[in-house]
Amino acid sequence: MAVVKASKSGATSVAVSCRGIGKSFITKDIEVTALRNVDLDIKTGEFMMLVGPSGCGKTTLISIIAGILKPSTGTCIVEGVDLNALTDTELLDFRAKKIGFIFQSFNLIPTLSLLENIAIPLIINGALQDEAMARAEVMLAKMGLASKADRSPTQLSGGEQQRVAIARALVHQPSLLICDEPTSALDHATGESILTLMKDISAEMKTTFVIVTHDARIFKYADRIAHMNDGAVTGIE
Repeated sequence: MAVVKASKSGATSVAVSCRGIGKSFITKDIEVTALRNVDLDIKTGEFMMLVGPSGCGKTTLISIIAGILKPSTGTCIVEGVDLNALTDTELLDFRAKKIGFIFQSFNLIPTLSLLENIAIPLIINGALQDEAMARAEVMLAKMGLASKADRSPTQLSGGEQQRVAIARALVHQPSLLICDEPTSALDHATGESILTLMKDISAEMKTTFVIVTHDARIFKYADRIAHMNDGAVTGIE
């Protein structure tokens, strides 16, 4: 695994460093450019939002940061590791241990209980079932849902399902959490409570959050906002 040495300057550490990231896709013999020479640094423990119109490249960029896609050009260094230099097996292992995901559609498995849903990342990482369930129980309690541990996700409200999804994403204590429109399926009040919870977790666990969103109501929760348009980062506030 290729590890890039961290700076000893004492400056704030960087969780994600993208340099010259470009990504193109071939569709019906036509080349489509999704990202153009993106440079972006995300600090450790930061609550970063990526915003911009549909089709501007936000989802492609977080897919590269998460190691799901490889860039056509440039480098992406996550937690000191150059993702381009990893083999497919190393990349899968890195993602399983270091990265968590929260999706707009929750992606919970309806045939499993809440505890079983949350335990999945731990079991994937080789934890014994009893240990995985015990850690899942602790995380579910943090979400205020301990009394509903044995229920199916279908018996919960949208906000409760998102809390379970957050618990699942955090149970293996990832360094980086990737969130794709985490409030789009929620009403305003529930979305606000979810963002407050995520901010508290970020402060407590020093987890770096990268959030793609169209929801301007939650921009106030960001430490910084990276604006994207036509495959490029056009500004950061």
